[in-house]
Amino acid sequence: MESILAYLLAGISYGGQLALIAIGYTMVYGILRLINFAHSDVFMVAGLFVIYLQTAVGFYVAIPAAIILTVVLAFSIEKLAYKPLRSAPRMSVMISAIGVSYLIQNVAMYITGGLPKVYPDIPLFTESVEIFGASTKRVTLLTPVLVIVLVVALVLLINKTKIGMAMRASSVDFETARLMGIKINNVISMTFIIGAVLAAIGSMLYFSNYNSISPTSGAMPGLKAFVAAVFGGIGSIPGAVVGAFIIGICENLLKMVGLTEFSDAFTFALLIFILVVKPTGLFGEKQYDKV
Repeated sequence: MESILAYLLAGISYGGQLALIAIGYTMVYGILRLINFAHSDVFMVAGLFVIYLQTAVGFYVAIPAAIILTVVLAFSIEKLAYKPLRSAPRMSVMISAIGVSYLIQNVAMYITGGLPKVYPDIPLFTESVEIFGASTKRVTLLTPVLVIVLVVALVLLINKTKIGMAMRASSVDFETARLMGIKINNVISMTFIIGAVLAAIGSMLYFSNYNSISPTSGAMPGLKAFVAAVFGGIGSIPGAVVGAFIIGICENLLKMVGLTEFSDAFTFALLIFILVVKPTGLFGEKQYDKV
């Protein structure tokens, strides 16, 4: 029983960490219809920021400073790589996103020398606790709670504020929102900022469990977060969260029964299945083509 509980808690925690990345994907897609392939690398760089900053200024300054620097990075990517291509074909923007992803990875490779860096212990996250006889890190228990709080705050922001209303209008009809006086550039920048904050927090939670970072460390969690966003319905925040939790729990249950080598394959098999059965995802709205 303790073993099952440990795997289940680990799955919920992992799913919550994926959810924070997946929200960034789904929000950007909801407005720009763009898969921001660089988002997973922003997640990775947030971890590197904490590593380098904590040696200079300590934990309590390093964590908020890392979040701010991650926001600056995401904001700069949007202004330099995506904004100039706003009126370009969608394929051009996607190629730009892939280019930014590889650029970030190569810069990280140069700075780190290609060697894995050890993520520092954050006492609040890494201390061991016991729950019903199962031993786990405190981050495992904090992650789902923190994810729920952040998602509720995000939903309130989107539904109750002026910028949230502008985001919803832009996601429905980008051009009409622009014609009605909504400052699209501000909306897009805010979307990237929110995604970066969530990615930075998700990075701290994730690397507190998997405490080694290399320039490609964001690739697999980024891919799985993207699968979660598609599974739940790309463009739907609740869908991304639900999809991430399902993937996290299922992967860890597979590990529990000794099928660890199939855990990654399961995630991508799930993606293929949902695209065949329900292409818009669990919470995605049916798309209609105008004649």
